[in-house]
Amino acid sequence: MIVAAAAAHRSGVFDWLSFSLTLLGAVAIQVAANFANDASDAARGADPEDRLGPPRMVASGRLSAPNVWRACVLAVAVAAACGVVMALRVGPVILLIGLASILAMLSYVGGPLPYGYRGLGEVFVLAFFGVVATAGSRLAYDGQCPAFVWWLGIPIGLLAAGILMANNLRDLPTDKRVGKRTLAVLIGEPSAVRLFFATLWVALALTLLLVIIGVEPPPVAAGAAAGIFIVPLHQFDRTDPRRYVSLLGGTVRVHLAFGLLVALGLLL
Repeated sequence: MIVAAAAAHRSGVFDWLSFSLTLLGAVAIQVAANFANDASDAARGADPEDRLGPPRMVASGRLSAPNVWRACVLAVAVAAACGVVMALRVGPVILLIGLASILAMLSYVGGPLPYGYRGLGEVFVLAFFGVVATAGSRLAYDGQCPAFVWWLGIPIGLLAAGILMANNLRDLPTDKRVGKRTLAVLIGEPSAVRLFFATLWVALALTLLLVIIGVEPPPVAAGAAAGIFIVPLHQFDRTDPRRYVSLLGGTVRVHLAFGLLVALGLLL
């Protein structure tokens, strides 16, 4: 959302209403996804008591599944309301993006063929948290999206996929035991760790390459400085059972730093 806002400012079309609508809509979709995942994973037995990480509401008995689904519907309604307002301003394509996002959210670990159980979670995160979110948010300002914003969605999506990979590395033992076939489960921990770090560095290398070949404006290269937050991640304690909890938080910081640096470059 921040990168799209900076891109809109660079084109002279930024306005606070569009920014507020895209931010609120995106957060609402994220909240809805967390609620849906909580209830769906609990129904499939994917959240055992020995799972690391924050407690899950349904599996722990703190909230009932029907109440969590009601909260999910409410969050979706908030996102839909934002989408309708944006569509009235710039055109119906925003509604199509919103509908696709909601369907992807509900199908992650829910429905008859949850793609999160088939090693495809990272692919969908790359698409929806990267390209769709970045380009869609830019479209919300004036119905236009310059090519460089579409391309920017790829490194943003790769870093978001890195967050999911760190999450799935943390949950690998329990996911494997309950039959949740994430990418980390399918390729094994050593390969998943190598792929995780490769994903982060490739995102930054791709950013520089896009600048070098003229696809991205030069200020976007500032995002590569987020690499200083990746280097310490290589030193995570491999003997600590909770090692991937800290790795997950560190990956979030990389993603945030990249977005802020790119946005700052575009603004300046």
